[in-house]
Amino acid sequence: MFEQQVAFDAAQPAWNEIPAAPGVFALFAANPASEPYISRTPNLRRRIRRLLDPGHRESSAQIPAGEPDLGGLSPNAKFSKRLQLAGRVARIEYARTASDFESLFLLYQAFCSVYGDRARKRLHLHPPCLLRMTVENAYPRVYVTGHVAKSAKDDLYGPFPSRAAAEKFLDDMLDLFRLRRCHDDLHPDPAFPGCVYSEMKKCLAPCFKGCTDERYADEATAVRSFLRTRGASLVDALRRERDAASALLEFEKAAELHTRLARAEAVAAEVPEAVRPLAHLDGVIVQPATEPEHVALFRLAQGCMRGPAFYSVAGMRHPNEAAGSTSLFAQPVGAMEAIPLGTPTVTMATRDELEQRLERTLAAIAPSPEPRSRRRNPAHHGGLADHLCLFARWYYRPLTRRMGEVVFTEDEGVVPLKPLLRAISRVYRAAETGSRNQSAVPAS
Repeated sequence: MFEQQVAFDAAQPAWNEIPAAPGVFALFAANPASEPYISRTPNLRRRIRRLLDPGHRESSAQIPAGEPDLGGLSPNAKFSKRLQLAGRVARIEYARTASDFESLFLLYQAFCSVYGDRARKRLHLHPPCLLRMTVENAYPRVYVTGHVAKSAKDDLYGPFPSRAAAEKFLDDMLDLFRLRRCHDDLHPDPAFPGCVYSEMKKCLAPCFKGCTDERYADEATAVRSFLRTRGASLVDALRRERDAASALLEFEKAAELHTRLARAEAVAAEVPEAVRPLAHLDGVIVQPATEPEHVALFRLAQGCMRGPAFYSVAGMRHPNEAAGSTSLFAQPVGAMEAIPLGTPTVTMATRDELEQRLERTLAAIAPSPEPRSRRRNPAHHGGLADHLCLFARWYYRPLTRRMGEVVFTEDEGVVPLKPLLRAISRVYRAAETGSRNQSAVPAS
């Protein structure tokens, strides 16, 4: 399950073989039919020892902040009758991780391999918040949903941070158009009285043939373009119309279009960068890595994640953006002071070398063609929903708590290498700065 294995002997436990570092772990019993205990922790050695050595005593300095001091005994010592694993565990497997995102992703993969569909409940994964446009309906509408259907990837947009955020954006967006908001299956009848939205001129009222089918189809196409371009289609169209009216000296029409343009820009600004059609939700997630001079890359392809693959930053010049240096490829400027003899020289990589190395790394986590057996497997749809939930849980954290970055693909589906290299440099420098600050803190 995990890359590192340690045989466990309750009489002579090898605690020093387990690193005191963040990671995920699994405790296996001698009976292969037994389910392992799987979890993640900021300190593998301390957590595993607490589980397997109930009599282990810790000093007050070793007890993490926020945990009760139980007289030097670990919590398992106080409640040893509830959990006695030392005599049952035969093998320990673990993997070190450098970020919370990597820990959660590895934990999810381990849970899926052991518990199957129960992994979703154990990790408290909720359905993602998406918008769906029912283009197969004769009179399309847009609504908020948590159901992920692979056949509708082109018409699902998200993920949003919450259902409230999705509903607010939907209401604000529909105010710019005249698409219907009702949930009924329409059977147009001229005798139907309509609803309040048709009276307020916020709906084309196809329910009583207030418009032709062609006119409603054009409005639905405009809404779909707004969602696919994250508002850019309407903003660009209104800007062109306003400029044309101004050039013809139609100032009243230009002022009206300018007001509508301001509203469209405000609604477009509400759309987070991660909200895209699921068929085009592609990118690369950059995270710190446990290996020195490396970062971990995860591939995001149509909402599903793969990885990690490790990219070496050897030879990369990390710019100091605060000082105005932005080049990743320029040769370092020689220092004014003399360099002592015997100091190893650092060979800087060229731009082509960095990009070729990055392409090789991305090829290792490139999305593979989906087997036919999985195309018809309903459980795979749940896996896509889980990946969207994991991605949204990480992406919508406050920036002060979110570790790592994501670089989305361009319109053609190509990963932009230069922005990705800059993101790699920022994530690596932030991780190095954080590790130096932690090592500088004196031990209490």
